[in-house]
Amino acid sequence: MNKGMTSVHGRGRTVSKLRKSHNARPPRSRQRTGSVCDSDIDVNLRIISYDDTVRKLDHYYGIVKRQLLQNQSITLGLFPLSSQEKEVADIRTTIYCAASIWSLFQAYRRIDDDRGKAYELGQSCVKCMRGILNCWMRQTENVENFKKGQNPKYALHSKFHLKTGKEVVSSDDYGHLQIDVVSLFLLFLVQMITSGLQIIYTMDEVTFVQNLVYYVERAYRTPDFGMWERGSKYNNGTPELHASSIGMAKAALEAINGCNLFGEKGASWSVIFVDIDAHNRNRSIFETLLPRESSSKNVDASLMCTISFPAFATHDQMLYSKTRSQVISSLEGKYGFKRFHRDGYGTVLEDKRRRFYHSAETKEFEKIECQWPLFYLYMILEGMFKNNEEQVEEYKNKLKPLVKRDKWGDPVIPMYYFVHKDNVEDEQAEPGSQYRQSSPEGTPKNLFLWGQSIWIIASLLMDNLLHINELDLIRRHLPSYNRPRKGGRYSAFQDTSKNHKGTASDLVVQVVLIAESMRLQAMMATYGIQTQTPHEVEPVQIWPPKELVKVYQNLGVSEKLGLGGRPTRPIGALGTSKIYRVCGQTVLCYPLVFEVSDFYLSHDMALLIDDIKTELHFVGKYWRLSGRPTVCILIREEHMRDVHFRELLDLLAMLKSGYCDGLKIRTGRLQNLIASSCIEHLDFMNAMDIDLDITPFEQLQHASIGYQSLTDVPTAITYSEDSMSFKDMGLQPTPEVLSVLRSVSTLHGQTQLLGILLRREGRNFQVDGVSVQDRVCALLRQASSLRYWAGVRECNALLSKEVESISPYITTILVSGKQLTAGYGKDEILLDKPVQPAEIHDLFYTPALQAHNVVQAVLQQEVVLYCGKLIATHTQLFNGILNIRIGWVIKAMTYYLHDVCHGKESIESLAPNEVRRLVVKVLSIDEWAHKERLTPQQIRVIDGCLGRTPKRFYEKVFHILSKSTEGVRLCDQLLPQHPTISEMSSGELNFALTVQSLLNRIQHPEYRQIVVELFSVIATILERNPELKFLHELNLDQIVKEAFKMFLKDLGREYTEDMSSFYNASQVAVTSYLARAIVNFMLTGDVRSEIEEGLTFCKVS
Repeated sequence: MNKGMTSVHGRGRTVSKLRKSHNARPPRSRQRTGSVCDSDIDVNLRIISYDDTVRKLDHYYGIVKRQLLQNQSITLGLFPLSSQEKEVADIRTTIYCAASIWSLFQAYRRIDDDRGKAYELGQSCVKCMRGILNCWMRQTENVENFKKGQNPKYALHSKFHLKTGKEVVSSDDYGHLQIDVVSLFLLFLVQMITSGLQIIYTMDEVTFVQNLVYYVERAYRTPDFGMWERGSKYNNGTPELHASSIGMAKAALEAINGCNLFGEKGASWSVIFVDIDAHNRNRSIFETLLPRESSSKNVDASLMCTISFPAFATHDQMLYSKTRSQVISSLEGKYGFKRFHRDGYGTVLEDKRRRFYHSAETKEFEKIECQWPLFYLYMILEGMFKNNEEQVEEYKNKLKPLVKRDKWGDPVIPMYYFVHKDNVEDEQAEPGSQYRQSSPEGTPKNLFLWGQSIWIIASLLMDNLLHINELDLIRRHLPSYNRPRKGGRYSAFQDTSKNHKGTASDLVVQVVLIAESMRLQAMMATYGIQTQTPHEVEPVQIWPPKELVKVYQNLGVSEKLGLGGRPTRPIGALGTSKIYRVCGQTVLCYPLVFEVSDFYLSHDMALLIDDIKTELHFVGKYWRLSGRPTVCILIREEHMRDVHFRELLDLLAMLKSGYCDGLKIRTGRLQNLIASSCIEHLDFMNAMDIDLDITPFEQLQHASIGYQSLTDVPTAITYSEDSMSFKDMGLQPTPEVLSVLRSVSTLHGQTQLLGILLRREGRNFQVDGVSVQDRVCALLRQASSLRYWAGVRECNALLSKEVESISPYITTILVSGKQLTAGYGKDEILLDKPVQPAEIHDLFYTPALQAHNVVQAVLQQEVVLYCGKLIATHTQLFNGILNIRIGWVIKAMTYYLHDVCHGKESIESLAPNEVRRLVVKVLSIDEWAHKERLTPQQIRVIDGCLGRTPKRFYEKVFHILSKSTEGVRLCDQLLPQHPTISEMSSGELNFALTVQSLLNRIQHPEYRQIVVELFSVIATILERNPELKFLHELNLDQIVKEAFKMFLKDLGREYTEDMSSFYNASQVAVTSYLARAIVNFMLTGDVRSEIEEGLTFCKVS
């Protein structure tokens, strides 16, 4: 339901026309002259028969009065879920009722004399939306707390008392966290304000709505309870990341960006701002999740409200079609759509007295899920927006026999249809064969108001009383490049490509090259690279991105409401590609990649060069605003000393040519590029009396312009030293450690000894008058200037430093259907839901991980960052990997470096760019293993470390488990048949994760791959011999051991515990021994067959 936010564009032409006609007529007729639609509405919308139209509209007015307004709260204007409910208001239902009333208000505006009906409908709608605002504004403390950590207990409530607006149920007793509800409110708020309704009255309300934007901005990493209010499919109180919620949030952010909440008469300070990078993360993760709804729900009817009316959250035709067809093929029935598979809501088998289900209870609801006619209405709406008359007609006919009538003859939409208890077994045996009964909700005496609202909207469209452009004023249903141009001072989600194809291929990314000093500028000029210094771009200022964060912290601040403005989140690549006007100044921010951070990655030039290219392509691919993006490339003097500086020169020369790996680039003077840039006016600052403490990027001053060429620049030396372990010193008393520290000159040695002191005595312990922490910081600076990476990493780890903005990358991995594990062995920490930035430290700086190897704390963060970036751009590298175990990925890299390449270096001593290349190398093993002649054992070790499995692997394991009565045992861990297969389905992500956790108990990667091969062999045998079943426990370790014994016997060798020879055998050989071992296992009597002699002739090959 919270399905889609609309875009704030599309008001330009339309509203200016309205203004003229408003001014030309007396006040009484102002509101009904001309619709807010473009003047070129389809010809078939012309009013052919005025009287007929009035009669039809009055007919719907009567229905709205009887069915909706009759049930509107007299105090707050809220609506209940069903008409018999007199205490509890449901916010989602309230929004849809408001949308329905508003759609009739829009229809009435076409006629000249509506006898006051349009005004009445409009005001009912305003009252309703303000009622929601009223309830939520009582919970400002929740909003402020939620912004800080997205904790469900601080969620805005989705249910209130119908008359008083007070809370009726706590967050402990109900899943209030439904991001889609807040998003839906924002979406229709924009649509209604665009139509001319005045809903927002005061600046306090504007401030609160700005904070609602912050509330939904992080939908991409906020597991919620979704449209169905229950979270995961298992209904056990667990929230999940829902594609429907994230898609709604994405649409809402597009809709409200740049919207003036006071309407056309509003001032600059009543405009809403959206973080374009937060929007892009929601877009990215929404599109990654589709066509899946969540981890437990492969498909869900709620996605129809997200990809179609009202959200229209994706215009990617392939994704749209795939999601739509999956919903229809999996969920459509004769009485409507199921919400999702194994949905127990409304079924006769569901125990209404319990809030949550028991484990495996969802299996009982399979094939008897209730069917909701509501979604036939959504299919009709989709057909209307797509101008697909056949689809409209098809679903009209399907809906007709399901609709009931009240005493006035008005249609009544049942909430759902369920299978009677006497027919449950027959329906499960033959789905679709039994007659279904309608629900108690959705009868003439107890109306299902959400259903009635959608029916009214659909009917107005079908009767040609309303045009889709009047229902969707901001043109959410059109791709951004087809929406009417929106004028004004604020950025809008509109593609400005001249050929209107809306692809990124024709976008030009503007690049400004800023040199840190005049001597650097002069030196660059000798190589034909024209740059500007900060002085030369004046009066434009160059800001670090953190300074812009300070400005945005003032957006949405209200002491009176207890709201603290924008959370201190960094500004991303898209945000730093706008030019800002702040308090009379023009500002360009350089991207985060040029920020010299506390973390060591910013010191690696080769990594920086890769990041610049990635940044430019990212901006080029995902830019959706009017105006061109302008990227500031900052060149510092310290870059000149780097061994990779010539590569940076090559990159800059390539940018000068106008292309960067296929992306169109335009370099030039900043003053010349401003006119075509995207400019954001931060006018909210004008209304504030605040002294901002801003430090612009300063130009370095030198007495003379030296360095005429690179040959004059002192280059960084390649530093190396013998590594000596001082681990034993951890057992010595502190004076002894201090004594050794004073005599050690190597960086690595000093770092180890300072680490011992830091852990034992604390950061402030004095060594020769200097604290341990300061000594480590000094060492870090020295190691950084020498590019001595082992020392750099160790110092970073001792100082407990963290990678900036790693949380979004963790989220990207998780929503790609993967899990992430940090740490080693039994102390691994599993990440199956997004983490907050504040939780990052405890994830990586665990005592176990630091005891294992202190450098691992930073190295694992580094690898997480690379995996997060790679999975977004090179998804195929992670095929077959479900759980990215960072410690094991590093083991695979170490194995490749030492055992395959016979290198002597440790991973931690490599430059960050080399570590990233190594990550890519091991992940892409399939592409080069044969060429580099890896042995079968080497391939098994690397694949085993990565946890890679073949296609359809988990479906095969599910099939094996369904044939194993007593379950499957591996490493003394039993995977039981029940409740595993009764609670989960074969294609479900949660089942795959359960199998993965079983495999993760194996400590030897080669053995793990042998077990994966064994599963495949057993599955093949069972597929070819469907009559077979295992009567006893299927013990995989026993079968592998038996296969190994046969292997040794055929080689004429004695039994040994060392299985290396078996690991190094070809896959064909291993498969044949495993197959023989399985047959032997069966022949011991642990199998049952419907055909007695079936065992003897078991088909293996």
